[in-house]
Amino acid sequence: MKKRYRTLVGVFVVLGGVYVFNSSWRIPTPLDPQVELIAHRGIHQTFDRVGLENDTCTAERITPPTHRFLENSIPSMQAAFAAGAAIVELDVHPTTDGQFAVIHDWTLDCRSDGTGETRSHDMAYLRTLDIGYGYTADGGTTFPLRGSGIGLIPELKDVLAAFSDRRFLVNFKSNDTREGDMLAALLVDHPEWRPAVWGAYGGDAPTFRANELIGDLAVWSRRGLMDCLLGYAALGWTGFMPEACQDTIIMVPINAAPWLWGWPNLFLQRIEDAGSQVILLGPYTSGDPGTAGIDTVDVLAQVPDSFEGYLWTNKIELIGPAWGAR
Repeated sequence: MKKRYRTLVGVFVVLGGVYVFNSSWRIPTPLDPQVELIAHRGIHQTFDRVGLENDTCTAERITPPTHRFLENSIPSMQAAFAAGAAIVELDVHPTTDGQFAVIHDWTLDCRSDGTGETRSHDMAYLRTLDIGYGYTADGGTTFPLRGSGIGLIPELKDVLAAFSDRRFLVNFKSNDTREGDMLAALLVDHPEWRPAVWGAYGGDAPTFRANELIGDLAVWSRRGLMDCLLGYAALGWTGFMPEACQDTIIMVPINAAPWLWGWPNLFLQRIEDAGSQVILLGPYTSGDPGTAGIDTVDVLAQVPDSFEGYLWTNKIELIGPAWGAR
């Protein structure tokens, strides 16, 4: 009986030690935590995420429009910065004439009046398209944005020239290494735009090629994120920081964050000590292949007052002013 009692006491002592060692309160709350907002695709039309798959045409399932901005366009980026974005995420595809078209979709058929793979066309053709053509909130009965997106697919050059004093996160939509070469070459030709390219992600091959050639970019890989978070969840209670968490950007769903040892203060301090930073995402939902954001005031309220890092949002027009008033 005494042996069993001593065993139980020992277990509780160990658990208590683990709890204290990983308690957030061990690290004081920063007096002025620095938070920056990342606007995913600028201000854009949001859509129902239920049953979303990689090839889903999201333009066919938008929520009823409350504005007329179209993703990845210069007007949408301008409005996103005005709403409080520090960084705008944009998507790029190489064109047949060696440019980067700023558009999300692999093919043109979903949201535009064009056809075929985006990268199988030149910029002259892409500039003729209406990227508001396919949007519908009622299953195709009406197309409220048709005609409003003619000529709104920009080159990456157009974006950087228009916003050379701002910052962008470039999303490579393929795993083609040459896209990293293209981005590096663009910045060699225009060194004045280098500060505007904050980071890159997407296909690992172009992402890490760009970082190799350009240097000092915020980059990460999907595999690295999983290795980091799973490794930390398994061993972080010991203070161990997996190699995959070192010197990188870590995207953390807000509903997974409380399960990370030491969240928020101690976890963020350990991440900072590892030379990394955190982008806080919206709630993770099984089966959703997209990137949920901090998109409602209710989810925004879950962000700890001590959080330092980046907030990812699909609704910068709502979250920007709400965060500014917080």
